[in-house]
Amino acid sequence: MYILVRESVPVGFAVLSAAHASLAAYLRFADTPEVKEWLAGPFYKTVCRVSDAEFERAKEEPEHVVITESALDGQEVAIAFKPRAEYPKVFRFFTLYK
Repeated sequence: MYILVRESVPVGFAVLSAAHASLAAYLRFADTPEVKEWLAGPFYKTVCRVSDAEFERAKEEPEHVVITESALDGQEVAIAFKPRAEYPKVFRFFTLYK
């Protein structure tokens, strides 16, 4: 599962939004074969920091959930993608969140 967090989000909200994004994506796609396979293993999650432009482009990819933060005036802060065998090539170039 890829989780993208806007780089402008403060660290405390970023951690919270990544957790919310993971759960929201699981709940949205729980009944799909891809999620059942993912839960059985490997259960990987990759969290990346992305620019506003990267975030907007990523929203064009299918099967995702967008997380907003009420404490930040409803700003979109994170996006999580349904687990899948292969992601678009551009995902490999996102910066890992450290």
